[in-house]
Parts: sequence; structure tokens; C-alpha cells
Amino acid sequence: MDWLTENYMVEYIFLAGAVFLAGLGIGYWIRRAIVVRRAGTIEAKVQKMVAEAKQKAQQTLFSAKERAVRILEDAKTEEREHQSRLLELQKRLERRETILDGKLDSLEKKEADLLGKAEKVREIKESLENLKSQKIEELQKIAHFTPEEAKNELFSVLERNYQNEITERMRKLEMEGEEKLKKRAQEIMALSMQRYAASLASEITTTTVLLPNDEIKGRIIGKEGRNIRAIEKLTGVEIIVDDTPEAVVISGFDPIRRQIAKLALEKLVSDGRIQPARIEEQVEKATREISNQIKEAGERVVYDCQVLGINPKLALLLGRLNFRTSYGQNVLLHSMEVAHLAGAMAAELGANVSVAKKAGLLHDIGKAVDHEIQGSHVDIGINILRKFEVEDEVISAMKCHHDEYPCVNLEGILVKTADAISGARPGARKDTLDAYLKRLSDLEEIATAIPGVEKAYAIQAGRELRVFVKPEEISDFDAQKLARDIANKIEEELKYPGEIKVTLIRETRIVEYAK
Repeated sequence: MDWLTENYMVEYIFLAGAVFLAGLGIGYWIRRAIVVRRAGTIEAKVQKMVAEAKQKAQQTLFSAKERAVRILEDAKTEEREHQSRLLELQKRLERRETILDGKLDSLEKKEADLLGKAEKVREIKESLENLKSQKIEELQKIAHFTPEEAKNELFSVLERNYQNEITERMRKLEMEGEEKLKKRAQEIMALSMQRYAASLASEITTTTVLLPNDEIKGRIIGKEGRNIRAIEKLTGVEIIVDDTPEAVVISGFDPIRRQIAKLALEKLVSDGRIQPARIEEQVEKATREISNQIKEAGERVVYDCQVLGINPKLALLLGRLNFRTSYGQNVLLHSMEVAHLAGAMAAELGANVSVAKKAGLLHDIGKAVDHEIQGSHVDIGINILRKFEVEDEVISAMKCHHDEYPCVNLEGILVKTADAISGARPGARKDTLDAYLKRLSDLEEIATAIPGVEKAYAIQAGRELRVFVKPEEISDFDAQKLARDIANKIEEELKYPGEIKVTLIRETRIVEYAK
């Protein structure tokens, strides 16, 4: 059984091997058939795709050719149109060039004609000039006069022939203009002064202290002069005790110190107890009282003038002016007058009222400290106002009231005018006798120094100058010019408040003898 089994096993193995080999062969052929079939299918697809691609390419190429043809045709059409436009433009330019050439030729012809005419005009002008020169030379030979001498002679003849008419016309024009200006000026000043109707300064700062009797002088001096030395040391002034009955004199440059000494001395005399300790106490009280008076005076004048924006320290300096005088006139009251007058005139003329008032009130502010600081009170005042940052237009208006600086605005002219009005008011200032006499003498000398003047008299306190001329040397026409020349010379050489009237008198005396 075993060998049978083994044979079967071998057979089975061979059979299985044969079947396997047969399966391999069949599978190979089947696989090959499938591959061949698939390859044929793919090749067909590829061929189909290639055919479709060729067809699309041909269609695309055809479309591109058609599009290119259309683009080429459009380009050719556009080029033809462009060339047509260029040709039209070229034709237009050629036509314009032709027209411009014609105009240029015409202009050249006209220019040539004008040059020819200009040359002819120049030749005619030269001939006229030569003819004029010849005629002038001939006239000079005939008349024996140069052109300048002939002109002067003509004017002299006209002046002699129409002397009266010219004089009357000059006088009429001057009188008309003077009357109009004078009337308007009087109206403005009258209205300004009437609107400022403050009372005149009735009290001037004094250095004299009245005593109830002469016995008090000894008590003021004190034992070995200790009382008077104490007063002088504390106040910084000098006490002069002389033979003046019932009075002592206080001497010092500082008006405030003089006022402190006067007030303290009056209280000591009233109290009767005069000794160093009491003197020191009264001087301190007087100092405080004067300081309060200064402050109140400054605030009061600022309020009265209605000037806004004044620094309190500036108002304090204004108060110091209450103890300062100029030619006997209280400077604080003078400043207040100038402020009111300048403001009133500014209102009449349409100027800035606030600037005019402020500049008028502060125009003499430098006098409050001019005894302490070197320089004119105008320069000191300018520095003070700049320190307190006062407006530039106010400084410009105040600094020209003494002609040290030019007037750059209308308000400055008004302040200058108001200052002259306040100073020239009768009784406002008291000039010294020497200055008064010198002014009168200078007025008379100015007139008498002119040839043809016989006599000159300054009258009405120097407000009028009467001039008598020699009638045989000065004619009526010359008298008119001479009066104006004298007035101009006074304006140039003299300084004076207000105005001076020049009256020129020419007497005609006719003398006959009966034989």
C-alpha cells in the first residue's frame, strides 16, 4: 500500500505541476491578450486625441489667421486715416505759413516805412532845434539878454504890472485859508476846553512853613541845634531859619522830602513838643501820610481821566507828580489837563481817544524821577513806559510833545497841542523876568536885523510883534513877503508856547511945501 500511495503522490505532484504550468501558460496568454487589447484601446484613444488636437489646432490657426487679417486690415485703415489727417494738417500748416509770410512781408514793409518816417522826424527835429538855437542867438544879439536874464526881466515886468493884483490875490487866499483853519481850530480847542472845566490850581507846592510866632524858632533849633539837625537828618532837607518874621524855609531838591519835612514841622509846631524822639515819630507819620497822598492822587487822576489799563506802580509814579512843579505849574494837574484836552480833540477829529488820553496823562511821567535818573524827562518817561509794557502807540504819541522825536501819529500831534494849550493858559506858568525880557529882546532883534525894517516892538507879553518898515525901500508887495519871512524866521529860531502875531506897518507920508 505504501508504494501505491507513493505512486499516487508522485502522480498528484506531477499532475499538480502540469496543471500549474498549464495555468501559467494560460494566464500568460490571457494576460497578453488583455495587455494587447488594452494597448489597442489606448492607442486608439491616443490617435483619437491626436486627431482632435490637430483639428483644434487647425481651427485655432484658422481663427488666428482670420483675426490677424482683421487686425491688419484695421491697422491699415487707421494708418490711412492717420495719413489723411496728417496730410490735412500739413496743408493747413502750409496755408498758415503762407499767410504768416505775407504778414511778415507786410510788417517788414511797414517797419521800413516807419524807420524812414522816424529818420525824417529826427531830421526835422534837428533842423527845428538848429533853427530855434539860431533864433535864440539872434534874439540875444538884438535884446542883449541871456535866456535867464530875459525870464527874470519878464517876471519883473509882470510883477510890476500886476503887483497890486498879485498882492490882493495872495492876501485873499491867505485870509481865506487862515480864516477856515483858524475857525476850525478855535472850535476844536473851545469845545475841548469847555468839556474840561476843572478848577485852576490854586495852591503851588511851597517850601515855606508859617509859624505862630518867632519864639517857636528857638524851640525848632533846640539846645545846641539838636532839634534842627534831627529834622534835617531824618528828612534829607535843610531848614533855614533867618530873619523872615514868623516863617522858616525848607530847602531841598526833592519835592516829596520837602513836603514830608513841611508836614512834620507843622505838626511839631502845632503840638508844641519839639524834641528828637518826637521829631522822629512825626517824620514817620508824615512819611506814611505823604505816601498815602501820593497813592490816592495817582489813583484819583487815573479815575478822573477814565484811563484804563494803568499799572498800579505807574499810578504811584503819577501821584508823585502832585509834588512836582514846572514853571510854577503843578505837573499832575497839568498832565490831567493835557489828557482831557487831547481826548476831547481826538473825539472831534475821529482819532483814538483812549490812546490820546493815556499819552496825555503819561507824557510827563519822567518828571517823577528825573532828579534821581540822568537824562531828559522824555527819555526817562519812554524807559518807564516800556518797563511797564505800555502800548507802543501811546509811547509814540507821548514822546514827541517837546519835538525831541518826530510825531508819527495824529494822537502825538494832539498831545503836543494840548501840552502847549495847558502851558500857555494865562496864570498856568510863571516865567522868570530874565527869560521874559530875553524873549522880547530876541523877537525885536529878529525883525530889526532884516534890511528895510525901521523899528520893531514886542507887545502883549511877547504875543505880538509890530514891525515898522521904511516905505521908500519896502513896497506893499514886498511888505506881504517880509511879514511871512519874519514869521518863518521866528518859527525857526525861537521856542515859545502858543503863537506870535506879526503885524507889519508901512506908512506912506506925502510932504508938500506951500511957498
